[in-house]
Amino acid sequence: MTQEQRLDELLTYLSAEYEGQLPPVLEGIAEKKQLFRALMNLRPPRPASPEFMALQDAYLQEEIVSQGIVDAAQLPPAPCDTRIVLWQGDITQLKVDGIVNAANSGLLGCFVPLHSCIDNIIHTKSGVALRLKCAELMRAQGHAEPTGSAKITPGYNLPCQYVLHTVGPIVQSRLTPEHCAQLAACYRACLELAAEQGLKSLAFCCISTGVFRFPNERAAQIAIDTVREFLAKDQRLEKVIFNVYKSIDLAIYQRLLGIR
Repeated sequence: MTQEQRLDELLTYLSAEYEGQLPPVLEGIAEKKQLFRALMNLRPPRPASPEFMALQDAYLQEEIVSQGIVDAAQLPPAPCDTRIVLWQGDITQLKVDGIVNAANSGLLGCFVPLHSCIDNIIHTKSGVALRLKCAELMRAQGHAEPTGSAKITPGYNLPCQYVLHTVGPIVQSRLTPEHCAQLAACYRACLELAAEQGLKSLAFCCISTGVFRFPNERAAQIAIDTVREFLAKDQRLEKVIFNVYKSIDLAIYQRLLGIR
């Protein structure tokens, strides 16, 4: 079965869930992929049939392979510490023990169709099982996820083994010492949880610097300081990757880590 055939069957299933209220004709695979992603973003955390899950997994895993998988073990270390790595790219491409997702307090992923946030992209590429697992965790918890804490789930169709979900601070106007303490707590909670769960490598996104509006430079300094402090006293993690997507963040981290 080709990827487009898988996609057609997945859209047929999702169309049935939406009682057929989808465009009857789609022009090309790119448009179909956009519709599939949008519907996956909107889909609430309800079970899907084994047939759908198997088809979805086959489709998403092939998409990941075609996108390209980056082995974190092959990335060069920073000069300041052999356990620290700086890498620019899509965090969902990393073959690593764990990646960090900048989540919201609902912890169910982003429901805005085709939104560009990392929460949306991770849930899209992982598949519906991730939202179902997050919903299970939230039902057991019984309240919204606090800022500065972390939860861990499998990575499902991603090349990473696990996803660590953390809720960063939201900067409404001016940056405060509380915001800074909360951001440091996010990094610390993820590091401690990863080490407790036996992970050896962990990739961080730039937590809170997107729609949560935490200033990029200050966020990077907090991230580096918190990771260095943890690694200095704890040997369980063998590699921590600062994953940046934007060139502005790459330049900031290069300067702060002494990378030329």
